[in-house]
Amino acid sequence: MRLLVTGAAGYVGSRVAALAADLGHEVVGASRSAGMPLDVTDRAATEDLVDRVRPDAIVHCAYRQGDWATTATGAAHVAGGAATSGARLVLVSTDLVFSGTKDRYLESDPPDPICAYGAAKAAAETVVAQVCPSYAVVRSSLVLGEGDSAPEQFVHRLAHAQARGALYTDEVRYPVHVDDLAAALVEVAVGEAHEHVGVLHVAGSEAVTRYRIGELVAARDGLDPLTIPGGPRGAAPGPAEVVLDTERTQALLRTRLRPVSEFLR
Repeated sequence: MRLLVTGAAGYVGSRVAALAADLGHEVVGASRSAGMPLDVTDRAATEDLVDRVRPDAIVHCAYRQGDWATTATGAAHVAGGAATSGARLVLVSTDLVFSGTKDRYLESDPPDPICAYGAAKAAAETVVAQVCPSYAVVRSSLVLGEGDSAPEQFVHRLAHAQARGALYTDEVRYPVHVDDLAAALVEVAVGEAHEHVGVLHVAGSEAVTRYRIGELVAARDGLDPLTIPGGPRGAAPGPAEVVLDTERTQALLRTRLRPVSEFLR
């Protein structure tokens, strides 16, 4: 099958493109900086690219923190192209579409964001669901890897006094490994779950604080945990804790969503 990946130069998008190609799919990667040039804020260019590629499915990974035009409006442009061409669309979203006021969030719970990025992703979810007959919204949490993710690199910079700040001791997430997320996205786009329509929650199965992530990274990479500062989040924007219920999604997928203490060791 032919798969178009937007944001293909990014951390998640590059893994999705590589995995899909390894599985024998024809992959077209598009981004501002690599592969086919694409600025999703340009509606005409976005729809023209989708029309030229004629993908069976699109995994939309492109976003920019603090940039509504890319994150929300860009998703609308991709959705329009997907609907016109008849392609399936898989949108990568976030747990930050929720406020964190509930103990646990199901796929059916409506977004109630309290930060700008969450609001932009919630808007993207809405337009994709309204415009595309065949779509999936994949909400995830903090994405980690083998030392190459931004949160892990930040831990190293803190440990070596190359960055200012601290890891929050009172902000809780359910981290997912980038390869687990990529595998799930490919499965939902062109794999055995490609007929599913609606929202999926793809996050890890273990709750940890930002500071605990720092401790796990330090233990794995031989850093001194005492050099990693921690503290309360204070007035930081966004929710302090969001629990995505992944039970229904995990039952649908072959991909196992590993807990953070398993893959950060």
